[in-house]
Amino acid sequence: MVAERLAGALEALLDLGRHVLARGFGQPVAEYKEIPRHLQRLAIIDDAGATRMTKLAGYRNRMVHFYAQVSTAELYDICARQLGDVVSCAEALRAWIAAHPDQVDHAL
Repeated sequence: MVAERLAGALEALLDLGRHVLARGFGQPVAEYKEIPRHLQRLAIIDDAGATRMTKLAGYRNRMVHFYAQVSTAELYDICARQLGDVVSCAEALRAWIAAHPDQVDHAL
């Protein structure tokens, strides 16, 4: 259950980035690992944020496609020690959205 929730949280974070790119800049992005690079290029997130988000995208892909290889200890470590990366990325996207309300669709 923890793995599904974490994967869902990572998907939501990446989908928010995808939404910003598509609605704000007309740039659809198909792959989760491409989203951070595009956000960085447009100065929506900084270099460190792009690095963090790329790792999160890779981890999400691993959780979904190689579920059996993700151990309970690894999940615990992420939830106990690394959730700050998720929060940091989400805060960066929220800050950009707050500063550019005209570039996102708030009807969703």
